[in-house]
Amino acid sequence: MADSADVAARPAAVDRAAHRDPNVLRWLGAYASSAIGDNVYYLALSWAAVQAGTPAQAGLVTALSAVPRAVLMLGGGVIADRFGPRRVLISSDAVRCAAVLAVAGLLLVGRPGLWPLAVLALVFGAVDAVMMPALGALPTRMTGRGQLARVHGMRGLVVRLANVLGAPLGGLGVALGGTAAAFGLAGLLFAASLPLLIAVRVAEQPADDARVRGTAWSDLTGGLRYVRGHRVLRSLIVVIALSDLGFVGPLNVGLVLLADERGWGAGGVGWVLAGFGTGAGAASLLLTARGRVPRAGFVLSVSGVVSAVAIAALAYLPHVAVAVAVALSIGLISGLNGVLCGALLQAESDRAYVGRVTSVSNFFSLGVAPLTFPLTGAAIGLWGTGPVFVASAVVCGLGGVAGLCARDLRRAELPR
Repeated sequence: MADSADVAARPAAVDRAAHRDPNVLRWLGAYASSAIGDNVYYLALSWAAVQAGTPAQAGLVTALSAVPRAVLMLGGGVIADRFGPRRVLISSDAVRCAAVLAVAGLLLVGRPGLWPLAVLALVFGAVDAVMMPALGALPTRMTGRGQLARVHGMRGLVVRLANVLGAPLGGLGVALGGTAAAFGLAGLLFAASLPLLIAVRVAEQPADDARVRGTAWSDLTGGLRYVRGHRVLRSLIVVIALSDLGFVGPLNVGLVLLADERGWGAGGVGWVLAGFGTGAGAASLLLTARGRVPRAGFVLSVSGVVSAVAIAALAYLPHVAVAVAVALSIGLISGLNGVLCGALLQAESDRAYVGRVTSVSNFFSLGVAPLTFPLTGAAIGLWGTGPVFVASAVVCGLGGVAGLCARDLRRAELPR
């Protein structure tokens, strides 16, 4: 089904550089507002849960979003392809806005306890499962395929900006007006994205395309068959899955335990994360400026191997200054890898399937990979940081090796 509000492709603007395209910039502004709202929301949710319950209950509430996100992610790709990513994104931000404002109102008039926070977390997880595939599918509808790497670079810059601004804004909201004010601020940021999204114009999906007009189940299985039968995409999904499974545990859990073991303290963790963020931001800026990297499949595969070596080395560095430098290099290399993976994923996908292809990738990145957090912590408790970082690096490196061994992916190029 086509998005009836979408218009035909804009041939005059399709070859325009993405960072000079007003249509892309409107989407980027909407994404920035929504991403900052995400960060404000997560801080407000965590703070409200801690105030309303025990630490264990607070941890459970904040983790609830992962359940519907993992269970429903593949179905979200079907929805994005069937109804159009622009329509899905508008609906998603509207639902998120209404949900957080409703909870803000409850907190403003009383102390409702944990139950509305738990419901809100579940709603956000379900909406994320639909929203993430649509977010991945939209760039192919609003710009030329040769601009996909630049769009992903711009998106990476916005993610870094949102991470820097969101938490302080959420903290300011809590300090000035409590959690109700913080939730209200998140709702306003989601609302601010809506007029910009409505103003975005995208290419229309053919209304008679049989690839998105079957049952929901046939659409889902058809998308999985499409990925399995595509020689570049099936290898790229393996690379993404292995890279994320080996990367996110050490970065999110292992780093804190490593800093405690080395005596770096919370400040040391902050500096290492700042180094990583700076490197990732630099990679996004590079791709935004250049717009394209030659031999993209080969570069992303090699970068996976190199970043794995750096991750393993991180566990054996005694001084925080050296760890910051290594983290900066990891951020630069993995940031480049992530942008190229996202751009190639969209460039190689038929437009009718890009939402479902993105949902398969997100299933591993956002659904399965976070499950390694408790496993990483438990493994470090048994064997220490060094062996666990090395084992995680091996998994990450296997992703790069898989890319190098897959001839079609190794030779894949981004469109000009």
